[in-house]
Amino acid sequence: MKHLSLLPMVLCLASPLYADAGGDRLHQIAHFFEDANVLSGPTLVPCTLSRGTETECFSIKVKAEPKSYTPGPWCPTSVTDDADKGGIWLKDGEVLDVDGAFITNLPTLFDDEDWQLFDPAAGDVRVTDSKAACEAAARPDVDPEYNNYCVQCLPEYMAEDASMTYVIPLEPQDSWLTNSARSGSGIARNGIRLDGPAPVDAILDAHTIAPFDDCGGHVNTHVGYHYHAVTDCLDGAVADGGDAVHIGIAMDGYDIFSHTLVDGTTPTDLDKCNGHVSEGVGYHYHAGAPGSNAILACLKAETGCSSENPDAVCDATARPPRP
Repeated sequence: MKHLSLLPMVLCLASPLYADAGGDRLHQIAHFFEDANVLSGPTLVPCTLSRGTETECFSIKVKAEPKSYTPGPWCPTSVTDDADKGGIWLKDGEVLDVDGAFITNLPTLFDDEDWQLFDPAAGDVRVTDSKAACEAAARPDVDPEYNNYCVQCLPEYMAEDASMTYVIPLEPQDSWLTNSARSGSGIARNGIRLDGPAPVDAILDAHTIAPFDDCGGHVNTHVGYHYHAVTDCLDGAVADGGDAVHIGIAMDGYDIFSHTLVDGTTPTDLDKCNGHVSEGVGYHYHAGAPGSNAILACLKAETGCSSENPDAVCDATARPPRP
C-alpha cells in the first residue's frame, strides 16, 4: 500500500474531552477541532438522543474539506497507471491499491469473468466523469448504464455552501442495547465524517468499484468527502493520559483513538464496539483496522444527529425522510 505523508497532527488536550472537571467543555472541543474547516460552533444546544434521552449536546458546523491535504486520487484512467494514479479498495480485511493492474485483475480477484472496467483495445478505464454520472453510479440501485465503471465523485460536485452539522452529547448516555454505527461513527478532528461501513455488496453486484483515496475517503453528493477507513492520514501526537492517538469523537460522545497503541500493538481487550477502559482515560473506542470497512462496529451509548441542514433540531429518535 502506498504511503501519503501529511503534516503531523498536534493534540494539546490536557485530558480527555469527557473528563473536563472545570466545565470549559466548549473551549476544549473548539481546540480539538482547530484544524477542521469549522463554519460555526461549537455551541450548546438541547438534543434528543437515539433512545429518547433529552440532554445537552454540542453542535458544530463544518465543511467537509481537510486543510492538510487535497482528497484523491480515486480511479486510474489507464491499465498502465501505477498506484500513484488511483486510490485503495478494501477486501477480506486487506487494503489493495487501485492501480492499472488491479483493474485488469478484477475477474480473477472476484472469480467473475463479467468484470470489464476497461477498453481492451485502448486500455482506457471507464470512469464516471460528471456529477450526473457519479450520482447514477453511486446510488444503491446502480444505473445499468454504469455497470463496469470505476465510480468517483469529485469534491467540486458539491455546492459551494455545502456543510454538515454534528450534534453530539456532551456526556455519553450509555444504553442497555448497543447502537448501530451504520449511519455514521463520528467526526474526525479534521472535521471529516467517520462514516459507517461502505455498501460494498451493492457496489460489487453492479460490477463497479468506488475506490477510497489513500486516506480512506471518498465523496458522495450528500455528505461530501468522508472516511470509511482510518489510515495514517489521521496519525499525530498522543493526548495526555491516552494510550493512542486521539483522532475523533463518536456520535455518542465517547472519544475515538487510533487502531494501534503507542507501542505499535493493538489492544486485545476491546468489546464488540471496539471500545475498552484504560487508566486515566476511561471508556473510549479504537478505530477498526483500515481494511475492515468498519471504523466502529457499534456504539455503546445513545447517539446524536448529523445533518446537511444546520438549522435542524436534533431528535435522533425521528425516522429519516425517505430519499
